[in-house]
Amino acid sequence: MSLLRVLGRPMLASIFIAGGLDTLRNPHRVAGLAEPVVRPVTGRLRALPDRTEDSVRLNGAVQVAAGLLLATGRMSRPAALAIAATLVPTTLAAHRFWEEEDAGDKSQHRIHFLKNLGLLGGLLIAADDTGARPSVLWRSRHAAHDLRREAHIARRAFKAGAGPAVAAGRARAKLSH
Repeated sequence: MSLLRVLGRPMLASIFIAGGLDTLRNPHRVAGLAEPVVRPVTGRLRALPDRTEDSVRLNGAVQVAAGLLLATGRMSRPAALAIAATLVPTTLAAHRFWEEEDAGDKSQHRIHFLKNLGLLGGLLIAADDTGARPSVLWRSRHAAHDLRREAHIARRAFKAGAGPAVAAGRARAKLSH
């Protein structure tokens, strides 16, 4: 694994681990902001908790768990996707700059919105990073190609060997009569 991955993954994960721990400990701090985003989502996904504070805690728990996985390089691709999935509602709830009236608040929320957008981009890159190993899709395509090639070679070898064997069998049959 490259030094960039060894250093970059924990750096990227750190903000989600810290933020997730804070959300787990103090869900009431963000529950009010999260309400407009959580209600429509929990209405569609029955698996999510009904109470906004519980949904916020779940979001924080996912960020901590996936952040630790990403930081340690264990299951880092699904972990990055899980964090990305939590970042979208978090950003939409907390940084609605387009609704701000005050120019200073609007500017601050826009900065945080764009920061989260940049983090989302980093997470998507991490989710696509195979660690210099071929992806499962690439390996499966090449395995299928190799099987087709080996089957073709076996078929040709069989046909090449079958012709003389059949002729020898016929000749043997004629000699024995």
